Amino acid sequence: MVLRCTEKILDLLGGRKLTLSKPAPTDDDGYLNLLWIERQKCLLLTHSGTLFSVFRAGVRVGDLRPLGDYLVEAIETELRAEGLHTGALSELDPSDVRIAKTASRRTLGYMNEMAFELEWGIAHDGGLHRTDINELNHALRRMLRNYDGEYALPIELVNQRLQARH
Repeated sequence: MVLRCTEKILDLLGGRKLTLSKPAPTDDDGYLNLLWIERQKCLLLTHSGTLFSVFRAGVRVGDLRPLGDYLVEAIETELRAEGLHTGALSELDPSDVRIAKTASRRTLGYMNEMAFELEWGIAHDGGLHRTDINELNHALRRMLRNYDGEYALPIELVNQRLQARH
């Protein structure tokens, strides 16, 4: 899995000490961004080809070591929560997570929009301590997005991808 990270994430993971991969962008890339909400580190992970997203709050740097284990577990947990097979997006191997710089402004734009929606939803619920993160993730995957000129829900895009495989 290629994980395309924003500068904030690269700095959090060790900055200059990291060896970055330079693969060509694909629809199977994951994008990872760091959000600060109520002085807590939060992660937003988005699959480029479907916009299927995973939000995690209260993340500590130690949680991210090793990074592959943390992310694969988070993705698989959310796929199971949606009743999907854990390989629905791509092959997930914790030992094969390659870190690269972001490559798609479009995906970053979607993630910025999602970050705004997450912050609004959390504030509306009365803060992180009152927010049901599972419900927030569920809703995030059901927000209408204009994807390649067509309006779609990320969960629908995952199901279309699965149908195309079979």
